[in-house]
Amino acid sequence: MRNWTGDIPKLIYTHVLLIGVPTIFYYCLRVGGMPLIRIHMAIATFFLFSSLIIFLEATNALFRRFAVKRKHTAIGHLAQLKQSAKFVLGVSGSQRPPATNPLPRCSFLVAAYLPNEQEIILETLKHILNTVQRSTAGLEVILAYNTPVDLPVEDDLRRLTLMHPELRLLRVDGSHSKAENLNAALHIVTGEITCILDADHLPASDCFVRAWRWLEHDYDVVQGRNIIRNYRHSLLTLNIAIEFETLYGVSHPAKSFLTDSSIFGGSNGYWRTEVLQQIRFNPAMLTEDIDASMRTLLSGYRILHDRSIITTELAPADFNSFWFQRKRWAQGWLEVSFKYQRRVWKSKNFTLWQKVYWTYLLYFCVLYSLIALQILPLILSLLLYQGDLPPSDNPFLWFSTVITFSSGVYQTLVTMKVAAVRYPVFYFLQHAVIIFLYTILKNMIAVVGLYDHLHGVNKWVVTPRGSKQKRTLQVRKAPVLAPTAASISSAK
Repeated sequence: MRNWTGDIPKLIYTHVLLIGVPTIFYYCLRVGGMPLIRIHMAIATFFLFSSLIIFLEATNALFRRFAVKRKHTAIGHLAQLKQSAKFVLGVSGSQRPPATNPLPRCSFLVAAYLPNEQEIILETLKHILNTVQRSTAGLEVILAYNTPVDLPVEDDLRRLTLMHPELRLLRVDGSHSKAENLNAALHIVTGEITCILDADHLPASDCFVRAWRWLEHDYDVVQGRNIIRNYRHSLLTLNIAIEFETLYGVSHPAKSFLTDSSIFGGSNGYWRTEVLQQIRFNPAMLTEDIDASMRTLLSGYRILHDRSIITTELAPADFNSFWFQRKRWAQGWLEVSFKYQRRVWKSKNFTLWQKVYWTYLLYFCVLYSLIALQILPLILSLLLYQGDLPPSDNPFLWFSTVITFSSGVYQTLVTMKVAAVRYPVFYFLQHAVIIFLYTILKNMIAVVGLYDHLHGVNKWVVTPRGSKQKRTLQVRKAPVLAPTAASISSAK
């Protein structure tokens, strides 16, 4: 496997270019007597805007609300006004649609690169087969995998199929990606609902039951909540766990409500099978999940995020794996942004508000790592020019600084309230303390990803998965809504 240290020259080059060169430029402007307050104000406004979005999303996520149409009932004008005000403010309560039809036949598509996941794949399949609640129409589990050589675990998998006829093995010869494995499985899938899982994901028992309540009410894709189960492995995995709680418990649910749209996150996504077979996955894209999300939305289909549908997964166990995973994410998001931004504005399937918000999501998030760095050249040039850093007397700069730093703390506190796992308070406190450095690290990786994209480097580095990462995780139990395979067998 490649080592992240091979990217150090790129890291140095890009940051000299983005920090060193502007520092010299700003210094020359200061020497020439040109004030840079307007540049400083512009960057401060950028940070302020980003922080206000964080406050908006975090506050929205405090309330359990769902993107469904309001039911108009015959009530008084005052009551209607009060109900509308609560709806706008986000305190109208849960609006989860009830299921009216029986749960149809369901399918899991588990994608795996078997040499990398041979130590964990049996655990994943056994968990699914013995835990997930089944509809009367049946459950199907398809393992779509590729491997360059025959492996002993394949014999174990074949023995498992003898015990569970609902398990189907699909070795995709010639495949080099998750996208190709999934596309091959779409030719044989039989369920009306299809859930896509990575090989390290362990879904909750009621996942299909919860997803069906949306899929039968005009939604086509439901993205669930992914949480980290090996968070005790290291300080890195701990912070990734809190970050995932923020992403899947705060940011994505808020975006889902604010725009009545969302993204498919690559795993723990529940699709109408006919829609998935139409969309499929593009093996040429680094983030085939985000690419599929954009094509789904542009085709007029609806995606929703439900944070009550939970799976646990494994975070990268070492810094090297983390580096390449995040670089691929950053580069893949950039790739999707360049490909689809114009189509979003031309699409008739997006409202004006959705177009504005998705422009923010696609371009603003990509440019953030570049623009955020420009505060450093301003500070360094001032230090070189004056020899010290005198405190500013500009109230706007102070205000934007306070809001910027407090937004991360506020978001962490909200995450602590809505987290799926009751972590010790200390975990959140340390994350709030180092979130600034953690964000800088991710921005540095994103800049290297931009460098690779501009130079046409798009190699996929597999994130290692193995037994060393296994940790138990206790999630709050959901009520039993339907029988599982284990309960059926015990009853017999």
